[in-house]
Amino acid sequence: MKNALTAALLLALAASPALAADTRIVAPVDTAITVDQAPHPFNVRDLVMMDRVSDPQLSPDGRYAAYTLRSTDYAANKGVNAIYLQDLAGGEPRRVVNMAANTPRWSPDGLSLYFLAPVHGVTQLWRRSVADLLGGGHRPPISFAPVQVSHGPLDVQAYKLSPDGRSVLLSYAVFTDCGTLACTQGKLDARAKDKATGTIYKKLFVRHWDTWSDGTRNQLYLGRFDAKGQLPAEPTLLSRGIDGDIPSKPFGDDSEFAFSPDGKTVYFDVRIAGRSEPWSTNFDIYKVPADGSAAPVNLTAANKAWDAWPVPSPDGRTLYYLAQKTPAFESDRFAIMALDLATGAKHEVDPHWDRSPGDMAISADGRTLYVTADDEGQHPLFAVDTASGTVRQLVGDGEVEGYSLAGSRLLVARSDLKHPTDLYTVDVGGKDLEQVTNYNTELLKNAHEGDFAFFTFKGWHNEPVQGYVVKPADYQPGRKYPVAFIIHGGPQGAMTNGWSYRWNPQTYAGQGFAVVTINFHGSTGYGQKFTDSISGDWGGKPLDDLKLGWKAALAKYSFLDGNRACALGASYGGYMTYWIAGVWNKPWKCFVDHDGVFDMRMMYYATDELWFEEHENGGPQYAVPANYEKFNPLDHVKDWRVPMLVVHSGHDFRIPLSQGLGAFTALQRRGIPSEFLTFPDESHFVLKPHNSVLWHDTVNAWLKKWTAEPHK
Repeated sequence: MKNALTAALLLALAASPALAADTRIVAPVDTAITVDQAPHPFNVRDLVMMDRVSDPQLSPDGRYAAYTLRSTDYAANKGVNAIYLQDLAGGEPRRVVNMAANTPRWSPDGLSLYFLAPVHGVTQLWRRSVADLLGGGHRPPISFAPVQVSHGPLDVQAYKLSPDGRSVLLSYAVFTDCGTLACTQGKLDARAKDKATGTIYKKLFVRHWDTWSDGTRNQLYLGRFDAKGQLPAEPTLLSRGIDGDIPSKPFGDDSEFAFSPDGKTVYFDVRIAGRSEPWSTNFDIYKVPADGSAAPVNLTAANKAWDAWPVPSPDGRTLYYLAQKTPAFESDRFAIMALDLATGAKHEVDPHWDRSPGDMAISADGRTLYVTADDEGQHPLFAVDTASGTVRQLVGDGEVEGYSLAGSRLLVARSDLKHPTDLYTVDVGGKDLEQVTNYNTELLKNAHEGDFAFFTFKGWHNEPVQGYVVKPADYQPGRKYPVAFIIHGGPQGAMTNGWSYRWNPQTYAGQGFAVVTINFHGSTGYGQKFTDSISGDWGGKPLDDLKLGWKAALAKYSFLDGNRACALGASYGGYMTYWIAGVWNKPWKCFVDHDGVFDMRMMYYATDELWFEEHENGGPQYAVPANYEKFNPLDHVKDWRVPMLVVHSGHDFRIPLSQGLGAFTALQRRGIPSEFLTFPDESHFVLKPHNSVLWHDTVNAWLKKWTAEPHK
């Protein structure tokens, strides 16, 4: 039956020129991009070709910075990672290894850099001598090749060196009924040879984020270096009996496990899967002997919410970690917790600080914890006193995307709305901020950007709400400009003073648009009560804030043309775009909806992480169906009237493709001007360079079409 329908459809397409003409398969024709060297407004081609700095790692003596640099191979349609070393005393950065590599980590003595790189398609752990790289006093300088130190048959997912540098924690994705890594590889090889492609699932997750489950779990192992610095092909399993992923999928990393200072104990966090994994956020922290002589022990079983990211104190007496209080709520405030490892007593370090911290590290004397957190449109770096809980802001303006600590010095990755990420050094008191890297500087000299400003207005119930506006790159006083009104996703997120390679306001400013965005009720960085207020009220308070914010922006900024404006958003922002299409469509000339929720009911049954839907709507759909109908965009299609571009990707398992197809069907059936752009190989994000260019070109063309000034 399926094959017959497919054949009939193909015949219909071939026989119908009109139908074929309505289907446009488009892609950028250029296989290479030359960034314009003449002055020009910032555009997507500038964006995709930028060098991206990440993962700053400061050497133990504070002299060198190692980091990952992603460049774009546009012809190959991918990003390529490399590792660089920068002497903070001066000079040019040096590439550590002439191969694609990532995750640089210093040996405890600072003499070597470890990193991950593929060998014959398998990601392995490598080591490079810093002395060899820099010349090391040899005359002439000697440059030895990097040394491969792991030789297992599976990809190393993540790793962390022990305090003495003699062993390393390794994460591998394995079948938990296998006793060796080779057993897992054997099963994967057999599966690849099997000509039957069907898979039987007996529990969720069937698929997660952008990947179908293959039955493997990330498990934690310990490998000991031999006299030659090599690791055994079969390391020691530490997470024995743990049905869960270490680190967590899909975005976990080495911050989820740690050694004790003496190297004898390992701490890790994990969510036990069982059958409840899709509706649970109950991560716990475990300890296990580093030699694998005993099974892991749960240290936080009493808390049924999220406990994770263990950070042992330098004296080994206290384990710091982050914890939530509300089960099954991923956007609850994370508190900094201190666990006395001798007595088991726990207390909250920062009970009076109404922010949700992350990215935690500790000073060498154990007196200060360093964290980042959203804070009123910024994402600063903070210092928290471990004794009093007093919080000090160290690096405030912009977004701190990563940092590393050595002695009294911090290496910080920072961006803002006009500058992509670069590295900076700052002392632990927050003084003497100094820029270290200067990537993309030449590009931005010629790519003109729009200035930005934050503003505050009275939102729902007269409570203060913040937003920002970005001027067009070609701004001239006295002129009015069309507006891109961007609605952020999450919904527990925020549009902050940081650089983005997806929803970047400068790409719209460069096309001659002003940008307005509102951090409505539900956004992060304004206190947990503000964040909590959206749950159960997706179409209520946030909509009021958007209306009042739009009104306030028009009153405050005379260059905004309220008669030529389009609203656009992704994820929750896409949901809100569908919602306002039915309940607040009069101000808008067009909509752009990316991966939005169109039908709240089916969203519950088709998404992957059920805890999110159940918390936001007060329970499963079958238990509280009215809650899913209260703000369901599908129920207001009869009131849709504004032209809409719908974008939805095939590998988006968070908000599946059928949501976008349903909305496009509604638009077409209503006779509303509409287009549907789909990427079969992208997830909730559009990441490939060519796809990013196509996305921006399509969106910008749609905005320009419907906001064009009428002919006089």
